[in-house]
Amino acid sequence: VQLIIRNALEKRRLTTENILLRREMASQSSFAQLVGQSDVMQKVFEIVRKVADSKSNVLICGESGTGKELVARAIHDGSPRAKHAFVPINCAAIPRELLESELFGSERGAYTGSVKMRQGYMEAANGGTLFLDEISELPLMLQAKLLRAIQEKEIRRVGATKPISVDVRIIAATNLNLSEEVKNKRFREDLYYRLQGFLIHLPPLYERGEDVILLSK
Repeated sequence: VQLIIRNALEKRRLTTENILLRREMASQSSFAQLVGQSDVMQKVFEIVRKVADSKSNVLICGESGTGKELVARAIHDGSPRAKHAFVPINCAAIPRELLESELFGSERGAYTGSVKMRQGYMEAANGGTLFLDEISELPLMLQAKLLRAIQEKEIRRVGATKPISVDVRIIAATNLNLSEEVKNKRFREDLYYRLQGFLIHLPPLYERGEDVILLSK
């Protein structure tokens, strides 16, 4: 009888240790909604934790599918702005002729079909974080207006005469080499440097072999 009890206790002890070990491994291989136990991703987690407490803008670079929006959300959720809105916008998914009004908003009658005032994404993100995915897709004219909005901390809706003060942290993302875009005159150099208060590079999946199993679950 004593042997049965000892075996049962030992089995329970091993089961408990296994559960605790799995929890520890899970905590080390994930951060927010990000997953990765590779050295490169652990470094990304460390950078995200540090960047979250900063007030600086952030530029996230990496191939499509590497989790740029998840990194942006993790930064926002870990920042003092977490109680305010996280507003994502994919600059490549919006027709260029609509980007300005989508970003800054518009007044009633500003253009044909504008029957009421419309708040833009930047105004909606006031107090929080605006995530600009595929930032390289912004036309040069709009890049200039975004730069001014960042510098002056104010926007002007399309068709408006008065500016509106905004307090927004910008997190931008791209799958292109923006420094090359700057050299080729397709992206403003002053905006590029204004965006990269912190630069985070997300490694491609082929550099994260040990993470593939985790990501497939």
